[in-house]
Amino acid sequence: MDPLKRLYLESIGVHYLPCRPQDRTAAPDQPLQEFPADLQALRRHIGDCRRCPLAEGRRNLVFGTGSPEADLVFVGEAPGKDEDLKGEPFVGKAGQLLTRIINAMGLGREDVYICNVIKCRPPGNRDPLPEEVAQCEPFLKAQLDILRPRIICALGSFAARALIGPEVRISKVRGRLSEYNGIPLIPTYHPSFLLRNPGAKREVWEDVQKIMQILGLPDPRGQNP
Repeated sequence: MDPLKRLYLESIGVHYLPCRPQDRTAAPDQPLQEFPADLQALRRHIGDCRRCPLAEGRRNLVFGTGSPEADLVFVGEAPGKDEDLKGEPFVGKAGQLLTRIINAMGLGREDVYICNVIKCRPPGNRDPLPEEVAQCEPFLKAQLDILRPRIICALGSFAARALIGPEVRISKVRGRLSEYNGIPLIPTYHPSFLLRNPGAKREVWEDVQKIMQILGLPDPRGQNP
């Protein structure tokens, strides 16, 4: 990261989290640069994906939604039941809370982009298996490479580990600035965690305010959603 930019971010309370050097340009069996150069073409490229066993139990592949010109991208873990039924990320109770967070930033869902590491629902909402991640994560990397947002918000441990490093603990890194392939990234708790632990909303709002500062957004509320 540019030293002057880092100094500025630290001056507004955003502290840098060094990330483990990784090759984010290549994916197993297919280099990232061979993927299509726009989101619609990438979705067609994925097609009726049968690359891992998750395809057998899904209703819909959940690619992503929002503006292809978004400055802010939210990355979650995997679709749940509601998302599987509708084919859109974050539409259940956790998604409704994420929408309120986005609205509290002075934005709408149409202003940001929302996606997951995994595109198909794991059975019973279990954690995705490593072999499932290996097949699906390259498509997330391709999405982010196409979007090139000004900042990424990783929602929860799973997304943070996928984008920062496998040893990451969300309780240790939330609110700290990192990078993904040259794009600033701030992790925070997943909305589903907030549904179980509403007291953590204040911490998430603090993290969101840091994102707003980086984007130059005014704080329309000054309080957590």
